Amino acid sequence: MTKQGNPRGEQGNPRVHGHGDAEGDTISDHFAFRAALRKNRALDLTYRVAVGVVGATIIVIGIILLPLPGPGWLIIFGGLFVLSTEFAWAERLLDYARGKVHAWTEWVKDQSLLIRTLIGLACMVIVAAAVLVYVALQGVPDWIPLIG
Repeated sequence: MTKQGNPRGEQGNPRVHGHGDAEGDTISDHFAFRAALRKNRALDLTYRVAVGVVGATIIVIGIILLPLPGPGWLIIFGGLFVLSTEFAWAERLLDYARGKVHAWTEWVKDQSLLIRTLIGLACMVIVAAAVLVYVALQGVPDWIPLIG
């Protein structure tokens, strides 16, 4: 066992657990109110649970909105951001997702105009299909004015 109590000798995430030795390593160094919450275990746990519930709720809403036209992925990334303020695994997942989005964006930039156009058309077809499925299942919403 190491001084952190981890059998593999890993430090753990100092940002989340407050084990960092370097200045500016802990959450309480970045957010002053966290230092006050950390002093009280019950408040600290309550805060972490609340962040988990709020972040998970945002992610679930984003997943529900994925097949619909709108910002489903943006909402999911927002939920991951909320979770990453308290949980190291969420921060790692968010960094991984950002890397994949960046790699995809760079790949698309390197493609010819024809390929980029086909990707755009494919996205438009997916959105149109989602709208058609919605209208077939739910009907035309009342707030959309009908012609005729």
